[in-house]
Amino acid sequence: MAKKAKSRSALQVAVKKRSGAKAAPRLSARKAVKAKARTVTPKKPVRPKQRIAISHHREEDFKADGLRTYAKYRDLGIAAASHGLAQAHVIRLQGPCNPDEVSKLHFHAVEFQMVYVLKGWVKTYMDGEGETLMKEGSAWTQPPKIKHMILDYSDDVELLEVILPAEFRTVELKA
Repeated sequence: MAKKAKSRSALQVAVKKRSGAKAAPRLSARKAVKAKARTVTPKKPVRPKQRIAISHHREEDFKADGLRTYAKYRDLGIAAASHGLAQAHVIRLQGPCNPDEVSKLHFHAVEFQMVYVLKGWVKTYMDGEGETLMKEGSAWTQPPKIKHMILDYSDDVELLEVILPAEFRTVELKA
């Protein structure tokens, strides 16, 4: 029995050592390090509150003031409503297609780009994907900075394009 009493006594001493005065400074030192880590982390900039954007179809809203001279764009008001977070517009490519003007390899410095064919068809080339015929109801995404170009399109093609952010850079490349 003496051995058992000794064992309990040793166990009690070990527990006291673990939960004793030396353990408290270590714990508070860890809290201090964690607190410093929290204060050093930069906060994300606060975006202005988004507002509702409603856009009804009006022929006069199609403007030839966009990225491509062979296209007319109808801005859907998303860039203004989202304070530049995103952009959405309907694009009408003007026919007939002139490959010398249209088929230029390029990329966009964007975070996200999605295109949906509302009407007609468009034949595209995307690096890593090759040539693809997109018809009414087709949709695709273009990863950031993917090299691509339009090869051909129908005279009646309309596309819905959504891009993040609203302002971005386009870089034309040598084919």
